[in-house]
Amino acid sequence: MDSKINTRVVMITFMIGAFFAILNETLLNIALTELMDVFDVDAPTVQWMATGFMLVMGVLMPISALLIQWFTTRQMFIGVMTIFLIGTTIAACAANFPMLLTGRMIQAVGTGLLIPVIMNALLFMYRPEVRGKVMGTFGLVIMFAPALGPTLSGVIVDLLGWRWLFISVIPFALFSILFALKYLQNVGEITRPKVDILSIILSTIGIGGIVYGFSSVGEDPEGFSSIRILSIISISLLSLLLFVLRQLKLEEPLLDVRVFKYKNYALGISLFVIVIMAMFASEIVMPMYLQGPLGYSAKLAGLLLLPGALLNGLMSPVMGTLFDKLGPRKLMIPGTIVLVGVMIFFSNISPSMHILSFILVYIILMLSISAIMMPANTNALNELPKKLYPHGTAIGNTLQPIGGALGVSIFVSIMSKGQDSYINEQSGPITEKLMNEAMTQGVHHAYWFALALCIGAFFISLFIRKAVAPDFDQSN
Repeated sequence: MDSKINTRVVMITFMIGAFFAILNETLLNIALTELMDVFDVDAPTVQWMATGFMLVMGVLMPISALLIQWFTTRQMFIGVMTIFLIGTTIAACAANFPMLLTGRMIQAVGTGLLIPVIMNALLFMYRPEVRGKVMGTFGLVIMFAPALGPTLSGVIVDLLGWRWLFISVIPFALFSILFALKYLQNVGEITRPKVDILSIILSTIGIGGIVYGFSSVGEDPEGFSSIRILSIISISLLSLLLFVLRQLKLEEPLLDVRVFKYKNYALGISLFVIVIMAMFASEIVMPMYLQGPLGYSAKLAGLLLLPGALLNGLMSPVMGTLFDKLGPRKLMIPGTIVLVGVMIFFSNISPSMHILSFILVYIILMLSISAIMMPANTNALNELPKKLYPHGTAIGNTLQPIGGALGVSIFVSIMSKGQDSYINEQSGPITEKLMNEAMTQGVHHAYWFALALCIGAFFISLFIRKAVAPDFDQSN
C-alpha cells in the first residue's frame, strides 16, 4: 500500500458511490406492479427491469478484470459512476417502457463494473491482517443497501411516484463523482494485457446465457423440461467450457481460472456460492409463503423480513473484525452448523407457526450468513498473489449473480413441483386450504434441497485454513 494514499478518504468515496449503485438493485422491486399499469406491459415484460439488470451485471463481471488492468482507479470509478448517472437520468425522464428499460440497463453497466473495481482496490490498499474489518465495513454497504431498497421504494412510490426512485438517486451519484474528482487517488498497477475478443464473446454467451436461462425457468410453463430453457443452458455451458479451455492456453487470459489452483480460494468461493444460493432463494421463497398460506400483504411481508436483512448488514463489520482476530474457521464452522439448523426449521414450516418464531429464525439465518459470506470471500482472496487480484475478484463477483439465479430457479422449481404433486394426489375440489397445504409441502421440498446444500457447506468449512498472502509487502 502506498503510504501517501489517504485510505480513509478513498474508502469514503467508494462507500458513497457503492451505496447508491447497489441500493438501486432492489429499489424497483416494489414498483414493478405500478410500472405495469403506467406503461401497460405484462409481468414477464416488466420483470426484465430486474432480470435484465442481473444479466448485464453478470456479463460484465469477467470483463472487469481486463478493464481494471487497463485503466486507473480514478478513471474506472469516475467512469462507471458517470455511466450509472446517465442511466439513472434516462430512466427518470422515460416517456415509455423501452426508454425506461434502456436507462435501467445502462445503470446495470455502472453497477456491474463498480464492485470489482472497489474490491480490487481494497486488496491493494490494506494488509491481509486487517482486510476482514475493511471488507466487513464495505460489506455493510453491500448488504444494507439492497435490504433497505424495497422498504424505501414503497415509501417513495406512495408519497412521490415511481420517477422519484431515479430522481432521488441523481444528486447522490453526482456528488460521488465530484467527490472522487477532488479526493480519489489511484491504487494498484496498470499492466494493459492483450484483449482477446474471442474470450469476451465466449464469456458473454456463457455467463449471459446461464443467468438468463436459469432466471427464465419460472416464467416457462414447462420449467426445466422446456426445450428452449435446456437449449439456452446447454449452449451457455458449452461456451463456458470453451472459454475456460481458452483461458488456460492464453499467456494473458481475460479471466485467469488458475486461481482455483489455490485451495483456500477454491473452497472459499464454493462455500460463498452455496450461501448465496440459500440466501437469494430464501429471499424469494419466504415472501411467497408469507403472502400465501400466512396471508400477509406484500409490503408487510417485506417489513417482516427487514430486521433480518438489516442485521445481516450491520453485523458485517463485526464479523470482519472477528475474522481478523480469530481466522475463518471459528466463524464459518459454527455459522454452517447454525445454517443447517435453520434449514431443518424451514423444512418443517407450517401456517400454524407463530410469526415471531419465523422472524427470529430468519434473523438467525441472516446472522449465520454474515458469519460465513465475508470470511469465506476475504480468506479466499487473501491467498492469491497480487497479479491475480483482478481475476479473483472478477470470478467471485461473476459467480454471485449465477449462484443467485441458480438458487432461485432451483428452489422455485422444486417448490412448484412439490406443490403440483401434492395437489395431484388429492381428490375433491381445489380449495384455498388445499392450496396452502400444497404450498407448504412445496416449501418443505425446497428446503430439503437447501438442507443438503448446507450440510455440504459445513463439510467444506472443515477443510478451509487461514490463508497467507504469498507476496504482500508486510512492511506497509
